[in-house]
Parts: sequence; structure tokens; C-alpha cells
Amino acid sequence: MRNPHDASHQTSSDGFILIAVLWILAALATLASIFSIYLANTAVFLALNDNTIQSEALVFASLELTAYEVSAPKPAANSPAPAPPPRGDANFPPPPTHGNFNFRLGRANVAVNFISEAARIDLNFASSQLVANLLAALGAQRQEAEQYADQIAGWTTRPRAQSTFVAAQDNEEALYRAAGRNYSPRGAPFAHIDELSLVIDLPPALIERAKPFLTVYSGKPQIDVLDAAPEVLAAIPGMTPNLLSALAEARRTAADPQSISEALNALQGVATVEGGDTYRVQVRIRYDNGRQDTSEVVIVTGLTDKPYRVLYWRDGVNVSSDLAQPPLRPR
Repeated sequence: MRNPHDASHQTSSDGFILIAVLWILAALATLASIFSIYLANTAVFLALNDNTIQSEALVFASLELTAYEVSAPKPAANSPAPAPPPRGDANFPPPPTHGNFNFRLGRANVAVNFISEAARIDLNFASSQLVANLLAALGAQRQEAEQYADQIAGWTTRPRAQSTFVAAQDNEEALYRAAGRNYSPRGAPFAHIDELSLVIDLPPALIERAKPFLTVYSGKPQIDVLDAAPEVLAAIPGMTPNLLSALAEARRTAADPQSISEALNALQGVATVEGGDTYRVQVRIRYDNGRQDTSEVVIVTGLTDKPYRVLYWRDGVNVSSDLAQPPLRPR
């Protein structure tokens, strides 16, 4: 006969084994879920990374084409040449100061807009009067605009006589300490336009309005008046309504830039009809699947060792309004 105690022991062991199996199955199910989540996240990450790489490649392609556009010599319409002479030849016009083009690559349509950085005011070369005029044109009261311009100049503390330089620098540092800032003025040129937010007393809203008209990359005090925005033109010291009208007419009719260059001599050497080697390039990418990416890049051309060098790169910018603008002057 079967011992009842042995039957009870067997039933208890079977129950323990069943519970253990259930725990193992639950653990395996949890591991499978974790692994599936990991695979899904990895796939998403790889897809995002692939999108980033693809967009970056298209932006680089845009920069290469822009560098070629502004660097390749182009013969004048009435003087074709089978073998182009050097770029400085009289038959070859100066490089364009702006332009736009489109191309398709990698299941995406790319729209590119470029313009000379000289169309903006360079903070590291502009006079305080020019900066004050711009801030006043953007809505600041005249007295406040001059104060803001002085604060901007104090951030860089331009070189001057040693004793004056030290006194001015100490005064600026005292202002920042009194304002509760734990930093002092740079005492050197602006490295980036966003440094304006560090200058004391500048209203953030005014800074945001001014940014589209400012730069630290043109490297020159002159402004390309045939490509500059109206706000920039109005800020040039000595600019008159008559001269503004003449510039508007020259831009509308594509008049010879040299025909108005003499009239610009009265503008204290700030105005020019020439661009430069630095360009701001805006890129909009539209993929066939509906995805869009935008980038804004500042490049310098005219180098001896490479077609261009990147000075600034920012993704995700709103370039729709800029890309929709017609050229400021015919090419």
C-alpha cells in the first residue's frame, strides 16, 4: 500500500516545481519584453542617427556647391573663353555676393540660399554710432540705444592708450560686479553673437531683434549696401533719404555698382558695393517621406588649401522666410 505521507510529500514537491517553472517563464517573458524594447529603441536610434548623417551630408554638398558658385571664374557674356584666364582678368566679373539654387540628391530636394556676410554689421569692427543707430532703428529710445552701444563697446574694450585702457577696463569690471554678475567683460572681440546676452543692461527682446542684422564673421568694417537689409542701411552714419532712394533704385534696376560708389564716399568709409569671402548659407532639405531639415552655416572662401572653412553651423533654424525672398540684386 502507498504511504499517505509519501503522497503528500510528492504533491508538495510537484507544487514547488510548478511554481519555479512559472517564475522562470515569467522571467523569460520579462527578458523577452526588455529585449524587444531594446531592439525597438536601437532601431529608432539608428534611424535617427541615419537621418542626421544624411542631412549632414546634404548640407556639406550644399556648401561645396556654394563654394564652387562663388569661387569658379565665369567669363563675361560678351567674352567667352575656352580656357579661362585667372580670376582677376577684366573679362571675369567679381564673385557673386548672393544667390540661390536647388538640387536633388538622396531622395531629397535641397534649396540653398547664400549671401555675403558683409551685408551685416560686424560687432567687432562697427563703431558705437553705427550700433546705436541700428538699435534705435529697431525701436530703442535714442538715449538708451547710445547707452547700449557703449555697453557693447565696453564688453570688448578696444585697444587704446595703456592708462586709459586699464581705467576703462576697471570701470567696466566694477559695473558688472555692481550688477551682481560673477564674470567680467571679455576684453576682447566677440567670439559669437550670442555673447550679447552677457552684456549688462541689454534687453533680451532687443537682442533678438538685432541678431539678424549682426555678425562677428565678416571681418571688415564696411557694409555691402547692395545686399544689406533696410534696417542696416538706415543705421549707416551719414545715410540720407536721397541716398537711400538712390540705393533702392540701383538695386531695382541692377545699375553698375561703380556708378554709385562715388556717392558712398560721404558715408565715412562704412559703405561699399563689394562683398567679401565670407558667406551665410541657408539650407532647406525636403525628403520624399515628408521630413524636413534646415541648417544655417557661415563659411569663408578664397583659401589656398581648401575650398572653404566652416565658421558657424546651426541646425533647426527657421529659414523659410529668408529662402522665399527674391534676390536683392541680379546676378
